[in-house]
Amino acid sequence: MPRELRVPQVGEIASRLAGGVRGLDFQALLHRIDEGPIHRGNRVEIFVQGDEAFASKKRAIEGAGFEILLESYIVRDDETGRDVLEALAAAVGRGVKVKVLADAFGSLTTGTAYWREMKKRGIEVHLFHPFLPYPWFHVFRDHRKILVVDRRVGFIGGMNLGQEYGSVRRSKGRAWRDTDARIEGPAVQEMALVFSEAWSRAGGANLEPGPVETMPSRSGAKILVLESRPGRGHQESASVLAATVAAARDYVWITNAYFAPRPVAVDVLGQAAGRGVDVRLLLPGKSDIPVIRHAGHGYFRDLLRRGVRIFEYQNAILHAKTLVADDFLSIVGSTNLDFRSFHFNAESNVVVMDQSVAEVMAAAFRDDLAHAVEVKAKDWGQRSWIHKFGDGVARRLHPLL
Repeated sequence: MPRELRVPQVGEIASRLAGGVRGLDFQALLHRIDEGPIHRGNRVEIFVQGDEAFASKKRAIEGAGFEILLESYIVRDDETGRDVLEALAAAVGRGVKVKVLADAFGSLTTGTAYWREMKKRGIEVHLFHPFLPYPWFHVFRDHRKILVVDRRVGFIGGMNLGQEYGSVRRSKGRAWRDTDARIEGPAVQEMALVFSEAWSRAGGANLEPGPVETMPSRSGAKILVLESRPGRGHQESASVLAATVAAARDYVWITNAYFAPRPVAVDVLGQAAGRGVDVRLLLPGKSDIPVIRHAGHGYFRDLLRRGVRIFEYQNAILHAKTLVADDFLSIVGSTNLDFRSFHFNAESNVVVMDQSVAEVMAAAFRDDLAHAVEVKAKDWGQRSWIHKFGDGVARRLHPLL
């Protein structure tokens, strides 16, 4: 990628664009960075409740006509996993071809009996990078969460296939808070291509050609599909994020589950806040991996000093990875702002350019803030020396996490 399109140089270009994230010049910049198409005419629905997301996925599976592609970092043998297995098996019974790809490390606690049952019932299954016979590949993981039905309807976001993604509203803090997007339109074809890349890597046969894409509608959301894997796509994803923050004029609100960024990301966020942009970070108040939360704490002082507002979510374990800017641009996907996501993982995200979608995302962010505590610079400086010491150690260790 040309030097001027890399982080942080791309911010200088994006910050000068007259139309901000709404302008055609910004879309042209995204295309220069990623070199992928911007798909027009998509319909997008946002889910912030796990039970609603899984109900929509199940309806799509039950309506499948010829193919189902499911890719998930974690697939659990629990009530949710069993429910999906039954729906997939029923689809096989109707003559639908079903392919399931799960990450071997992420799904480590899922017993072999579950995979054997899938195969017995006609579902083609592969695990991404099992420890044997290639243990040296084990560090590279498939962190994507994708469901594609008939190359027509797709789901993408942060939700793994597990019972913990129940309704936050009804769980009294036990469920995880996450975000998924349902997409119908031309962008789904590219989501199938993203699946096929990891499927082939895991030993799956090439996918058969899908239906011919029809001329997209001029109405609906524009979508850029961002995908990355070790050695490809990570620089592009980082530059798209940096360009978005730099092009924003009014606000950039980011939700992220595992926040342990590089110093350059702190600079990008701080520069935007310095221009008067309302930059907010919504991060976990409690985490399933506390050491990464503490690694993020090591950057709070610098962020707060530069005008970035930070909130810690209290209502559940926060697992979402989203961004919304200027009531127009949204990002939903699997990428965390940590070392692993930008070096070792295969990730998938969508950049959605649509005002109605962004308004839904912004409303969800504001609702989450009602269940969050803001971190104030004065109070942050008065935390205990043990906390400060732990934050510093975790910050230095986070590339190894």
